[in-house]
Amino acid sequence: MSPDVDIFDEQSPWFKTWRSPAALVEGDALSVTQSLPDSSIDMVMTSPPYWKQRQYDGGGIGQEKTPDQYLRSLLDVFAQVQRVLRSTGSFWLNVGDTYVKKSLQGIPWRLAIAMMDEQGWILRNDVVWSKLKGGGAVRDRLRGTHEMLFHFTKKPQYYFDSSSIRNKPRAAKVVNGAVVSATGVSGVRYRRRIELSTDLNDAEKQRAMEALDAVLAQVAAGELSDFRMVIRGSGQRTTHSDKAAVSGRAKQLRDEGFYFLKYHPDGAMPSDVWEIVPEDTHKRDASHYAAYPLELCMTPIAATCPPGGIVLDPFVGTGTTVLAAVQQGRRAIGVDTAPSYIQLAKDRVLRG
Repeated sequence: MSPDVDIFDEQSPWFKTWRSPAALVEGDALSVTQSLPDSSIDMVMTSPPYWKQRQYDGGGIGQEKTPDQYLRSLLDVFAQVQRVLRSTGSFWLNVGDTYVKKSLQGIPWRLAIAMMDEQGWILRNDVVWSKLKGGGAVRDRLRGTHEMLFHFTKKPQYYFDSSSIRNKPRAAKVVNGAVVSATGVSGVRYRRRIELSTDLNDAEKQRAMEALDAVLAQVAAGELSDFRMVIRGSGQRTTHSDKAAVSGRAKQLRDEGFYFLKYHPDGAMPSDVWEIVPEDTHKRDASHYAAYPLELCMTPIAATCPPGGIVLDPFVGTGTTVLAAVQQGRRAIGVDTAPSYIQLAKDRVLRG
């Protein structure tokens, strides 16, 4: 998909005529989203101006007198986002907090709770974006080096392509006739532990051997990438409670004498803590101070927007969301009130 970018004015009937991979619309986020048809967007990802953090070109949201007024402004926009988002769509929201009289205002969570309580959004994940640096010079509190990235959906069932974001495992192999998992687990040591166990009776040992053979067959067939076998009384380290009333694995260990940890053949799902260094504004045009990094957008777009689908960012700023969407074969709409940001976003998308 070529990186062609069209610039539109919010007053024009741009949505009906837009054909390029990316559309940048100069206008107010609320007005532009109000003009979009129902259920026309596959995914939304945005980072609105933070409250009282900076004076952005174009003013608008973020300059309200109180946090409550700021939240109301955003909720008005997000009500329209909910209307234009498809029933299978996702809304990813990055929003920062701020201090007033040395007290954090709790803005991200106040906003998220209002979205759930007042608008019926379903919160699927609260991702912690660990920025690894920054936080300013502080003396009487810890440095703040994280922000929240919320994943909302309209419905319990929604588009989610887990295969596109899993951490790909190494493949199993056969060594000297024995199946060896991706991390070198062959079953030989587990057989030995079962045979030498003084904690398992003969019947339990037989069942453990049969279960081990079945798991090794799954590894050989590519149905599992790896596994671990925990055997009662073997002294192996576990991560669960030892109380059977609390832990299903502890109960299985007590009743059957063993259990398995099985790993998906396509790899593990990413966690909800993402370590991503912010963009270095000193190495580029820093006319916009709060551009979030391209990497932050990649997983949400890959997982929750179908190929060829439309991604909307109603506060596009420097165009990070649009650039990430186009790079991954999606179409994208970016909205901003400031002509300077619209041009900055266009230049960035065209540069790739």
